[in-house]
Amino acid sequence: MKLLILGHTIPEPTSTAAGTRMLQLIDLFQEEGYTIHFATSALSNPRSVDLNSIDVTLDVIQLNHPSFDDYVTALGPDIVLYDRFVIEEHYGWRITQCCPSALTILDTEDLHFLRKAREKSIKKSGDLSIIDLYTDASKRELASIMRCDLSLIISSFEMILLTETFGISDSILHYLPFILSDFPQSSELKPFSDRNGFMTIGNLFHAPNVDSILYLKNTIWPEIRKKLPQATLSIYGNYAPQQINELHNERDGFLIEGWAPSLAEVMSSAKVCLAPLRFGAGLKGKLLDAMIYGTPAVTTSIGAEAMYGDKTLHFSADTVQDFIQLSVSLYTSEFLWKEKQEVGLQVLKDNYLVITHAPKLKEKLGALINSIEAHRKQNFMGQVLQHQTMQATRYMSKWIEEKNR
Repeated sequence: MKLLILGHTIPEPTSTAAGTRMLQLIDLFQEEGYTIHFATSALSNPRSVDLNSIDVTLDVIQLNHPSFDDYVTALGPDIVLYDRFVIEEHYGWRITQCCPSALTILDTEDLHFLRKAREKSIKKSGDLSIIDLYTDASKRELASIMRCDLSLIISSFEMILLTETFGISDSILHYLPFILSDFPQSSELKPFSDRNGFMTIGNLFHAPNVDSILYLKNTIWPEIRKKLPQATLSIYGNYAPQQINELHNERDGFLIEGWAPSLAEVMSSAKVCLAPLRFGAGLKGKLLDAMIYGTPAVTTSIGAEAMYGDKTLHFSADTVQDFIQLSVSLYTSEFLWKEKQEVGLQVLKDNYLVITHAPKLKEKLGALINSIEAHRKQNFMGQVLQHQTMQATRYMSKWIEEKNR
C-alpha cells in the first residue's frame, strides 16, 4: 500500500507540535507496511527532519502547476493525507480528478476556525463566552472536512463541537490525539531537588504562544517574581518575533532563550512549566511534553481543554491569582509537585498510548478501504461540495497557471 502525504511544510518536530504529530502519523502507517511519499512545495530548513533517513521519500512539487497531475497519476497512491485543510483546498480537486479511488484523509491538527474565533474574541472583548463560530473561516474548514473521506481530530472537545454544534457525521471523523509508544516512570525522572526555574516553550510564530508570553510578561510573572525573587522564567521557541526578543530581561529573570536544541534537557531541568494560554485549539504539545518529562504544568482551561481527561482541575487556573498561587505552590512544595507529576504520568497512560489508538485507526481505515463507494454515498453532501469545489478551484488554478506563464 502506498501513502502520499501532502504537506504545508516539511515537519519540524523540534520546533512545532504539528511536526511531532506528523512523525507520529508516519510511524503509524509505517507499522502497517505502507510505502510513504511526502510531497510539498515548501523549502527545507535547518530544523526540518530528514525524511529520507526515516524511509520516507521527499518529493518537491509546484503549487498550482499541471506537473502535479502527472506526478500523482504516476505515483498512484492508495491513500492521500492532507496535513491541514488549506492543503486540501490546494490539491483536493486534483486528487479527485487524477486518483478518484484514493482514500482521502485530512489531519486537521486543530480546528483553525475555532482558534481564530477565540483569538478575535479575546482581542475584541477579553471574553471567550462571546464567540462567533459561524464565520467564513469555519465554512472553509468544515467544507474541507466534508469533502474528505475521513478527518483526524486531535481533541475530544473538537469531536463534540463538530458533531453536536455543526452536525458533522461521526462516520467521517476519527478521534486521534497525540500518541506515545512509551514514556519514563517517575523513578527515571530528574527529582525536585535537581531542578530549578520556571519554563515555557512553543513555536513563537504561533499567535496563542506569543499572546501567552506577553501575558506572562505583563501580568503573571511580575507577581510570581515578588513571591519568589530569585526565580527565573526561561522561554524557548523558534521563530520569535522582535517584540518577543525585546522582552529579555535578566534583572527580572525573564529570559528569552530561543530555540532549544534538546527539549528533554530544558524541560526536565525546570521545576514548573507555565502555559497561560488565553486562546487556541486542539491539544498543546508543551503540556504533553511536560507530563512526559515529569514537569508539572500550570495552564488555563483553554490550555487544558481535552488534555487531561478527568484530571483537568489538577493543572488549570483561570484567574490571575489562582494561576500565580498554583505556580508558586508547585515551585515550593515538593509534596505537591510530586503529586502533580504522578497525576500527569497517569494521564499519559490513560489517554495517549499508541497501543490504545493504533488498532482503532487500523480498523477504521480497513473498513473504509473495503467500502469506499458506500461510504461516499453515505456522505453524499461531501461529494456535492467536492463537485462544486472542483469546478471553481480548477478554473482558478488554470487562471493562476496562465498568469504565472
